This record gives sequence, C-alpha cells and structure tokens, in this order.
Amino acid sequence: MLGIMMKEVKFLTEKSQDKEKNLSFKEQILKDLAGEKEEQTPSSTSQSEVDAASAKETAAAEDFEARPASVDVSYKVAENEKAHPQVYGRVDEEDKKPNEVLSRANRANNTVKKKRQNTLARRIMTTVLLIVLLGLVVTGVVGYAYVSSALKPVDANATEYVTVEVPEGSSSKQIGEILEKKGLIKNAQVFSLYSKIKSFNNYQSGYYNLQKSMDLDTIARQLQEGGTDTPQPPVVGKVTIPEGYTLEQIAEAVTVNAAATSKKTSKTPFSKDDFLAKVQDEAFISKMAAKYPQLLGTLPSKDSGVKYRLEGYLFPATYNYGEDADLESLIDQMLGAMNTNLSSYYSTIEAKNLTVNEVLTLASLVEKEGSTDQDRKDIASVFYNRLNQVMPLQSNIAILYAQGKLGKKTTLKEDAEIDTNIDSPFNVYKKEGLMPGPVDSPSLSALEATINPSKTDYLYFVANVETGAVYFANTYEEHAKNVEEHVNSKLTQSSSSSN
Repeated sequence: MLGIMMKEVKFLTEKSQDKEKNLSFKEQILKDLAGEKEEQTPSSTSQSEVDAASAKETAAAEDFEARPASVDVSYKVAENEKAHPQVYGRVDEEDKKPNEVLSRANRANNTVKKKRQNTLARRIMTTVLLIVLLGLVVTGVVGYAYVSSALKPVDANATEYVTVEVPEGSSSKQIGEILEKKGLIKNAQVFSLYSKIKSFNNYQSGYYNLQKSMDLDTIARQLQEGGTDTPQPPVVGKVTIPEGYTLEQIAEAVTVNAAATSKKTSKTPFSKDDFLAKVQDEAFISKMAAKYPQLLGTLPSKDSGVKYRLEGYLFPATYNYGEDADLESLIDQMLGAMNTNLSSYYSTIEAKNLTVNEVLTLASLVEKEGSTDQDRKDIASVFYNRLNQVMPLQSNIAILYAQGKLGKKTTLKEDAEIDTNIDSPFNVYKKEGLMPGPVDSPSLSALEATINPSKTDYLYFVANVETGAVYFANTYEEHAKNVEEHVNSKLTQSSSSSN
C-alpha cells in the first residue's frame, strides 16, 4: 500500500513538472511565431496585411491554448502508462507476484479447508453409523436379556401354589394375560410368542395349580396336560411308581418326591413303615373294597399265604399329592387308577371265566418274564397252555418273590441255580396252578397281553435274565436245546473266562 502511495506522489510531481515544461514550450512557440512574423513581414507591408497576420497569430495562439495542454497531457499519460500502467488499481509485475502467492495460498487453504470439511463429514458419518450400530447392539442385548429373564421363574424360591382358571377357547395371548395378572409369568407377550415358536397350540381349559417357581416352559407344558373341572388343592409333589414294582418297593418310592427341584423338597411327608402299615390295615382294605367292588371283589384272603393282600393292585404311574395329602388318599389314587385301566376289560375277564385276582397274578409274572409286547403275549400263551394241561408254571419270578429277591438284579448264574424246592405257596415248580396273588404291580401292557394272549402251542420258554431275550419251544427236547445253547453254554463261557 505504501508503495502505491509513493508511486502516486511521484506521478503527480512528474505531471506538475510536465505542465511547467508545457508552459515553457508554449512561450517558446509564441516567440518563434513572433520571430517568423518579423522575418516574413517586410517594411513595405500594408496595414491590411498586418491586420490579417495579427488575426492569424491571434487564432493560432488561441488554437494553441486549447490544443497543447490536451496533447501534452495525453502524451505524458501515455508515457506514464507505458512506464507505470494502471496507477489506480493496477497490478504491475512486482505486484502480481505477491498476489499469485496469495492466490496459491488461498487455493491451498481452500483445499485444506475442503479436506478438513470432508474429513469432518466422514467422521460425523462414521460416528452416526457407530451410534446406530451401538444402538442396535444395545437393543439386541437388552432385548435378549429381557426375553431370557421373562422365560425364567418369577420367584425361584416360591413354594406356594396359585390356582388359575383357563376358560374354554382361550388363545395363548389371553392365557398369557391371565398368567401375568396372577403373577406367574413376567410378560404375557413373551408367553404368546414363545407358544407360537414352540408350536404350543394345545392348551386345555380348566383349573390349574401353578407355582411362581416354575419357568415359562414348565407352565406352558402343564397347561397342555389338562386342568380339572373344579378347583383342586394345590399339588406340592409327585410320587412315581415304576412298572413291575413290588409293594415293598412302592413303600420306598412313596418317600421320594419325583417332582423335587432341590434337596430340600426331595422327600415326601410319607414314610415306608406308615405305608406298609396302611396297606395291611383291614379296616382300610374293607373301605377300599366297598369303593371298588369289581377290582377288589376277589381279593386274596388274609390266610391265603400272600404277604400283602393289596400286592399287585396298585397301578404303576405318577401321582400328585397336595399339602394336606395323606397315605390313605394316595393309596386310594393308585387303586382307582388300576380300576380305571381294567374297567374296559371286566366283561372280557368274566367271559373267559377268570377272576381279576387271577388276571393280576398271571400278569405279574408276564411283566417280569418278558420285555416286549409280543414276548409278553407269547409268554402268557405258554402259561395258559400249561394251566390247561395241568402243568406247573415253573416260573423263577415267583420263586424270587418268595425269597424276597424280586426286584433285585439277578445274574444268569443265580437264576440257573434258583432253589426250586423252597417251601412257599409261591413255589410254582411244586404246586399246580397259580400263586395265591400277584408278585408285583403289572403294567397295562402286561395286563393286555394276559387278557388277550397269542394263540400258540408253546409249552416252554427260557429267558436270559441278562439280555432279556426269550426262547420258546413246543416240546421239552426243544426246550432243553434252548437251555443248553442260551443258558448253560453262556455259564460255561463265563466260568472259563473267570478262571
């Protein structure tokens, strides 16, 4: 800026000097013109010529007055423009250099600025994407945790029962709302979605006793088993009686809560001794006989030689018990279950001139001798064929029961060496016909095989107690061959390997 101002001062100074030169030049021209006049005008010139010359000089002077300044200035300006073009706002070569540097700097600044802006934009976009992704992850984690929590029990330590009614025709959504309202689940919507995913679409109406310590899956499955028509006392445990259990084994089983979720609840309020005392209580037996006359009408007498009159009459299954349950009600359930399972066969049993006690007694042997439905039907046919020919049944199962060993693991050697001379009404090697009563609680499969046996001519069979395989024969010779091949040879091999 200072350089430009200095140039302007220089220009004005030079212009002033040029003006002074112009004036001097003007004066010189006037003098020259005057000289010419004097040289050109002779002494003999007339007055008119003098006047004309004077007028001409005056016109020339006037013309000069107007012209030289303009020409002079124009000339000087042109000269100045050549030397210093564009005084005001012009950019000479020296001025251009800083401007070019400034321009390049500006462009560089703009480039840096754009890069910064692009970098900032990318950072903002990356941050936004990270926030969105983080939000999705957090939402997923929180959602998963929420659903996982909703599947768990409301209160894992709860022991009380809550009675729930499921109206007929209720949807999974409606059932979920009922359960949530009762405080049994955490979220009705999760219940509905879980039911859909698991294809739980067979919920049954009725009354249910549920616990807050049950997880969602347990509740959903229980609701598919069917409720009761009227509210029932809450269930606090279960007793499971396996098929083929003797009454003494059942006495042990009733002390174990099959539905226990912890060691604290693993035991029932029942004891083995109390159970055995109750099944021998004659007053109780009479009460049950009056309640189930078809089932207990041919019950063996006390002096028939049986250990327990109710042996074989308690149906093997799983039974619930409530807070106020007692042994009498539990045994009543077992007798009622056997009565229910035989109810459709009572007429068939009678038509075959059999008694319920005979069917149960024979079925208790079939239960232990065979493991498949077909084997059981064939074994039942052997027993019927032998009874019809007045042949002893010769079942080791009855001997083991008499010895108190039934239900315990028996080796092939122990089975082959069984004492067939034992003095017992259950020794069916010595006596003809059936034992006085059953030796265990037969399954429905054994009962059906006994009521509807196969039609065969088999009189013999031998079972491998270790593998469960059964070999049948029509004659004793065939039977002896089976015994030698499938029992004695195995014993010999076992004896050789042990030595």
